[in-house]
Amino acid sequence: MREFYPEIEPYDTGMLDVGDGHALYYEVSGNPNGKPAVYLHGGPGGASSATQRRVFDPEKYRIVLFDQRGCGRSTPHASAPDADLTANTTWHLVADIEHLREHLGIDRWLVCGGSWGSSLGLAYAEAHTEKVTELVLRGIFTLRPIELDWFYEGGAAAIYPDLWEGFIAPVPVDERGRLIEAYSRLLHDPDQSTRERAGVAWSTWESSTITLLQQPETIERFTEPAFAVAFARIENHYFMNKGWFEPEQLLRDAHKLKDIPGVIVQGRYDMCTPAFTAWALHQAWPEADFQMIPDAGHSFEEPGIRAALLDATDRFAN
Repeated sequence: MREFYPEIEPYDTGMLDVGDGHALYYEVSGNPNGKPAVYLHGGPGGASSATQRRVFDPEKYRIVLFDQRGCGRSTPHASAPDADLTANTTWHLVADIEHLREHLGIDRWLVCGGSWGSSLGLAYAEAHTEKVTELVLRGIFTLRPIELDWFYEGGAAAIYPDLWEGFIAPVPVDERGRLIEAYSRLLHDPDQSTRERAGVAWSTWESSTITLLQQPETIERFTEPAFAVAFARIENHYFMNKGWFEPEQLLRDAHKLKDIPGVIVQGRYDMCTPAFTAWALHQAWPEADFQMIPDAGHSFEEPGIRAALLDATDRFAN
C-alpha cells in the first residue's frame, strides 16, 4: 500500500488580509515552478496540517495550503469568548480562495479536498469552473439535512451507541430532540467550562468515528480545548445555516463540472459522510472517476483512501 510523499517544509508562508477583520494563514511548498494545487481542509474549522502537503509529488506540484476563517493560524480565532462568526460563511470562503489564488499569481489550479473540503471544493468549482484544472474529492459531504441528521441527530448512533452517549451528555434531556440547535447554545454559553465541555464532547464524537479503527492521537489532537471549541463552533455555525446552500445545490449544479477532470474517493464504511452522498454526486457528475474504497472509513489517512488520492494527484501531475 502506498505511503504519503516524504515530509517537506513550506518555502513561503504569510497572512493574507481578506477583509471583515480576518487574516488567513497560507503556505506554499513543493516546486515553485510546478503545477499549482490547493488543498481544502475539512471541518469546517479543522485547519491545515503538514500531512496534507504530502498528498502531492513535491517535485511536480506547487502545493498551497491555508487555514480557513476562524481556525488554525488564521485570525481571529473562533475559540475566543467574543468570537463573531457573522463573516464566516461558505461564500466568504469561496471568495477567500479566489483572493488567495490571485495573491499568489496563479491562473488555474487543481483543487483537492475531503469531507467539508469536498463541500467547499464543489462550491468553488461550480462558481469558478474556469479556474479549476482538476478536482480530487474524498468523503463527499454536501450539508443536506439528511446528512446532518445522520451524523449529528442520531442516525450514526445505531453504529456507535457507546460513543453517542458521550455526544449527548452535555445536552439537557429536554433538548436532545434538536441536538445541533442545542449545541449552538452551549458552544456560545457565557461560562467557559460549559463551552469547553460542549466543544470537547462534539470533537470527541467526530474524531472517534472518522477512522475505521479509532486513532488515539487523532482524538487527542481534536479534543485540545481551544481547538475543540473553535472546531465545534464553526461546524455548528455552518450546520445551523445549512452551509448557506439552496436545497440540493451542490448536486443540482454538478453538471457544471462535466468538463473538469475529476476523481471521487469514498470509504465504504464512512460513518461521518456516508456513501449515499458520494453515490449521488457520481450520478450527477458521471464524467468523474468514482472509487469506492472497500476497507475504509472517512479519514484521508486510511490506507486505501490515501493510495487513491496519491494515484489521482500523480495522474493529474502528468
